[in-house]
Amino acid sequence: MAAVSDHGSPDSYRSPLASRYASPEMCFVFSDRYKFRTWRQLWLWLAEAEQTLGLPITDEQIQEMKSNLDNIDFKMAAEEEKRLRHDVMAHVHTFGHCCPKAAGIIHLGATSCYVGDNTDLIILRNALDLLLPKLARVISRLADFAKERASLPTLGFTHFQPAQLTTVGKRCCLWIQDLCMDLQNLKRVRDDLRFRGVKGTTGTQASFLQLFEGDDHKVEQLDKMVTDKAGFKRAFIITGQTYTRKVDIEVLSVLASLGASVHKICTDIRLLANLKEMEEPFEKQQIGSSAMPYKRNPMRSERCCSLARHLMTLVMDPLQTASVQWFERTLDDSANRRICLAEAFLTADTILNTLQNISEGLVVYPKVIERRIRQELPFMATENIIMAMVKAGGSRQDCHEKIRVLSQQAASVVKQEGGDNDLIERIQADAYFSPIHSQLDRLLDPSSFTGRASQQVQRFLEEEVYPLLKPYESVMKVKAELCL
Repeated sequence: MAAVSDHGSPDSYRSPLASRYASPEMCFVFSDRYKFRTWRQLWLWLAEAEQTLGLPITDEQIQEMKSNLDNIDFKMAAEEEKRLRHDVMAHVHTFGHCCPKAAGIIHLGATSCYVGDNTDLIILRNALDLLLPKLARVISRLADFAKERASLPTLGFTHFQPAQLTTVGKRCCLWIQDLCMDLQNLKRVRDDLRFRGVKGTTGTQASFLQLFEGDDHKVEQLDKMVTDKAGFKRAFIITGQTYTRKVDIEVLSVLASLGASVHKICTDIRLLANLKEMEEPFEKQQIGSSAMPYKRNPMRSERCCSLARHLMTLVMDPLQTASVQWFERTLDDSANRRICLAEAFLTADTILNTLQNISEGLVVYPKVIERRIRQELPFMATENIIMAMVKAGGSRQDCHEKIRVLSQQAASVVKQEGGDNDLIERIQADAYFSPIHSQLDRLLDPSSFTGRASQQVQRFLEEEVYPLLKPYESVMKVKAELCL
C-alpha cells in the first residue's frame, strides 16, 4: 500500500473540475482560503455591529480582528477540527489564537450557520457574478456570428431530415435565444438572493434578544447592519437554523437549464461538423485521433456536452436535500452541499469558457452548404415550378403528375445509385416544361426560400440581444482562456 499522500500530489485524487477545467477565479471563490476568510469577515462585521449597538466590545478587539483576517493557520484549524469534530468551532479557536484580546467576543451570540450559511450566500452571489459576464460574452460572440451570416442560406432540418431552407445566422439565433433566457434567469436568481443574516440557533434571534436585554429594535438593527455590510439589499425575515434550501434549488435549476442550452448548441455543432458545414476551432498542432491522423474531432463541443450532462443532474441534490430538512434543520445537507454547489458552478464556468472559445473561432464552409442545398432544393422547388407552369398556361394536375414522375426518377438515382439529384436536368430536358426553362435559375435561387430569416435576425439582435448585453459592455473584449 502506498503511503497516504496530500491532496495536491499525483498520488491523491483531485477533482478534474478544479485541476483541469474550471477557471482560477471560480476555483478561488470555492477555495478554503476564500471560505474561511469570509467566516472571519462575518465575525468582524458582527462584532462591529454589536459594538455600535452598545455591547462591551473595544476598538482594540475590533482592530485585532481586522489585522488577522488573512492570517489563517490552516494546519492548526485542521488539527482543531480533528480534535473537536466541528469545523466552525475549530476556526473560532484558530482565529482566537491569533486574536487573544478578541477571542472572548468572536462568534458572540451566533450559531454555526451564521458563518456557514451567510458565507455560502456570499459565495453564490460572487460565483453568479463571475458567470454572468462569461455568458454575456458567449452571446455577444454568437451575435456577431449570426449578424455576419444572417443571409447565408442553409438547409434546415426537422427530425434531422432535410426541411425548408433557413439561414446560418437564423439557426444561430435559436442558440442565442436560449442563452438570453439563461442570462435573464441567472440575473434574476442573483438579484433575488437574500442574506440569512443574524438569526440565532433556530432562527428566533433569542440569543441576540438576550444580549440586548430584550430590545427588539436593536436586534433588528443588528440584522440589518450586518446584512448591509455584506452587500445584500435584504435578508430573510424567516429562517430555521439555515436559510431555506429552496434557494439552492433555485440557483442550481438555472444552472441546469444553462446546461441544457449548451448541450443543444454543442450537439448541433457536432452534427454540423459531421456534415462538414461548420467546425469549431482546431489548433495548428492539435491531434484529432491517436490512430487516424486526418480526423478533426469536435472535442470542445464534446467536452461541453459531457459536462453539461453532469450539470443538469446536479439539481437533483438540492431538490432532495430541501425535501428532507426536518423542522428547523438537519445536518444531512452539509456534506451534500459541499459537493453539489461547488461542482455546479465549476462545471458551468468550464462550459461557458469552452463555449466562448468555440464561438470565437467557428468556421463555416459555404461551398459545402451550397452543395447540400443543390442536392435537396430541386425537390423543395417543385411547388414553385408548378405555379410557374400554371402562370404560363399549363394545367396544375398535369404538371403535378409530370413532376411526380421525374422526382421519383431523380430520387432513385440519389438513393439507389448514389448519384446527384438530377431533377432539374430532367425538367430542362423535358419539352413540356419549355415555357419556364428560362425561369429555372430564378425559381431555384436559394435566397428565395429563406423567407424573412435575415430580417428576423436583424430585428432579434437589435430589439432583444443588444439591449440585454448593454450592462456587460465593459467586459466584452475578454477572450476565453481554454483550459486543458
